[in-house]
Amino acid sequence: MQLSPLQSRLAASVIASCLLLVIYLILLSPKFAFALEFDPISPEHDVHELSYEQLDAVEISEALDLGSPAYEPKFALFDRSIIGRVEGGAVDIANNEVKKSNLAPGSTMTYVFQVSSVNGETTRDLSEPLELRRSLNTSRTPVMDGAGDKGEGEGDGDGDGTSLKPELVRRKESTKTLWISANTCLQPARRSSDRTAPDPPQLTLYVSTSPDNTSPGPEQSEDTQKAIVFTEGAVMFNTSIDKDVYLSISAPSVSAEDFDTSRQYNFELVASTDRYYYTFQGNHTDPGLVWVDSDASAALLQTNYLNKVSSQVIKTPPYVMFAHNDGNIDIRGVRNSYCGLSSYAQIRNLADGSSGMMTIGLKNGGDLNLTRQEFYVSGLNTSSNYTAILARPPGKSLQTRQDDSSDIGGGIVFQPASFSTKPNGACTFIFNLTFCDQTQYAVPGNPQTFPNATALGKFYDDYVSSMWDNFDKVLQQTPCEAPSTARYSLARDCDDCKAAYKRWLCSVAIPRCEDFSSPDRPYLQMRNIGTPFPNGTTVDQAILDEYGSSKAFLASRNPKIDEVVKPGPYKELLPCDNLCYELVQSCPASMGFKCPLPQSKFSFKTSYASKSPDNSLSCNYPGSAHFLGGAGILSPSWTGLVGVTGALLITLL
Repeated sequence: MQLSPLQSRLAASVIASCLLLVIYLILLSPKFAFALEFDPISPEHDVHELSYEQLDAVEISEALDLGSPAYEPKFALFDRSIIGRVEGGAVDIANNEVKKSNLAPGSTMTYVFQVSSVNGETTRDLSEPLELRRSLNTSRTPVMDGAGDKGEGEGDGDGDGTSLKPELVRRKESTKTLWISANTCLQPARRSSDRTAPDPPQLTLYVSTSPDNTSPGPEQSEDTQKAIVFTEGAVMFNTSIDKDVYLSISAPSVSAEDFDTSRQYNFELVASTDRYYYTFQGNHTDPGLVWVDSDASAALLQTNYLNKVSSQVIKTPPYVMFAHNDGNIDIRGVRNSYCGLSSYAQIRNLADGSSGMMTIGLKNGGDLNLTRQEFYVSGLNTSSNYTAILARPPGKSLQTRQDDSSDIGGGIVFQPASFSTKPNGACTFIFNLTFCDQTQYAVPGNPQTFPNATALGKFYDDYVSSMWDNFDKVLQQTPCEAPSTARYSLARDCDDCKAAYKRWLCSVAIPRCEDFSSPDRPYLQMRNIGTPFPNGTTVDQAILDEYGSSKAFLASRNPKIDEVVKPGPYKELLPCDNLCYELVQSCPASMGFKCPLPQSKFSFKTSYASKSPDNSLSCNYPGSAHFLGGAGILSPSWTGLVGVTGALLITLL
């Protein structure tokens, strides 16, 4: 049958369409998947980490992974009231947030530090390196034949009977530490100020990481919490932060008979992922607090050197000091708490920023011209014992060019130091002298002839300066600038002689004074025993009978003291014999300096003393102070000194 032209065209179009469909099916070969064709999802898969794009990427290459880290929903638009309420009535505490609160005796306040509040960057271990790639565990699943045997080419991954199952492994997150610290600022008041009155009981910190104990406290099981009693008003504790941490501060019940129960506790609490916010006693490098000396109403205390080289400039005093008379018990219970000391210490910085009874300053000195901080305290009680506590206030640092950090937390309380005042007697404390700049101790004085320490210090400093002028005139006759072969010594020069003479002169011409009532010690020499005390009384007759014939006991070693100051009887802390030995070694022999024989009873023993092996204050030298085991830090160098015998030719004995 012959087709019409119209029918021919229709047939051609149908045939062409069929051919195109066949070509499409042959060349593109599309695949249609059914749900039953998927393998069961392995329980090891992390479905939260895979997106459609990531699945495609894994199929293309198992080695390269540009996907982002594990997705953890934050729900930033929703607050805790929607995504989960805090159980047990606990109060949220954020990282480094200071929580201040009053707490009635017998009550407990609970907080919660939620691990979800710390973002991934904070909780990540800073020592763990960042990586672009994630490790992939690949497992090959062989295709089983009808007999249950494994097919050929197992593990090839080239489509010959095995299938690739990429599995993403989440990198293990390092557990961070939560540093918990708290201070007691106020405590119930005692009804009695007697020293036998009991101290207020301490607060207790309870910590729980158990979901079964969201309100830790004295009523909960010990198996689900940790209880830490405050130590003198402070507590420090750390725990892991891989889960929510519940904290409670509990106040003990107090006796209404011993305490005013209407007065509540007040505390400050901080939880930090960085470090302890409040610290006390030994948790940081302790700069040391040293009692230099005192008289009847004033004392000087100082830190050890704050820098290692003089180029480390200390701009402002970095520390504060609290002091308290040991006879007053108000400070008990808060001696490790910065805010507690600020509330109860008798001597402290006032609310307006002034230091009250204290004068605070920085002083450079020593062979390396290093810096230490000094605290001069006045208005003290006579014959009293005190406790001084050094602290670094919040936001303070050493402020050297090598350490310009200013964020150190909420305050550091260091080890306490004890000091005492002398009775009303012949000793007056002087410091800040112009010539003898390292002289800062109690010296023979008399309030009637020198009503203040400044005038007395000027008298001593002027006298020593006049003695120095005479020495300098003699030294100028020595050829100090001559070649080394023509000098008086190959080991020492004129600068060494000047330094040695100044140290010796300041220690000998300005004697260090102890009250006459001080216990007898081998290094304490009685002076002026033939004169009356300022109150008109005299030395016991038995002492006069035994020592009254010796000039060393009847007068001061510096005649000007008896002529001008007229201090009355006192005891002198003898200068160190090393000062004399160094003087003889450093100066020309033509100047005639010699030291007394150690075996001489009434020359050496009444003129010098030796340093104690434990470095306690057993003799006087520039920079000496009342401390054990650390005198070498402040003392001059005695390297290479040897004993020199002979008669002392200097008049200042």
